[in-house]
Amino acid sequence: MEPVIEPVKISDSEWEVMRVVWTKGKTDAKTINEALSRSKGWKLATIKTLLGRLVKKDILATDQIGKKYIYSPKVSEEQTVLSATENLFSHICAKKIGTTIADLVEEAILSKEDIATIQEALIKKQPVETVVCNCLPGQCHCKEHQQMEVS
Repeated sequence: MEPVIEPVKISDSEWEVMRVVWTKGKTDAKTINEALSRSKGWKLATIKTLLGRLVKKDILATDQIGKKYIYSPKVSEEQTVLSATENLFSHICAKKIGTTIADLVEEAILSKEDIATIQEALIKKQPVETVVCNCLPGQCHCKEHQQMEVS
């Protein structure tokens, strides 16, 4: 049995910090600040606040070297992306996931290799006969809920 992996939930700002940490592997607050201060306009105090939240969420590890803290990821970028995807799909009707994926593909800037990867995944994907709605009555207007409303 595979271990249960807890969902990784981070804010957009925390995600920006993690992108730097994933890139660097191990880094300090000053290096993260240098990477983000121009594009985000954040001060070092903001970076330290975000780092503290990520440590508290058990997403970052810290090692103290003298007065400096070195941060390293405890979760991979791939694991975090997968968790974000699962979180997105858990918030929409199961019957709309295919359309949502198509919308994402339509909006994304994709290379030939990206498109080939997506096409390969679709070829391998085994379809189900029917996707069952997972919404609460009144939340959507699919056939299952229309029948419940009539009854």
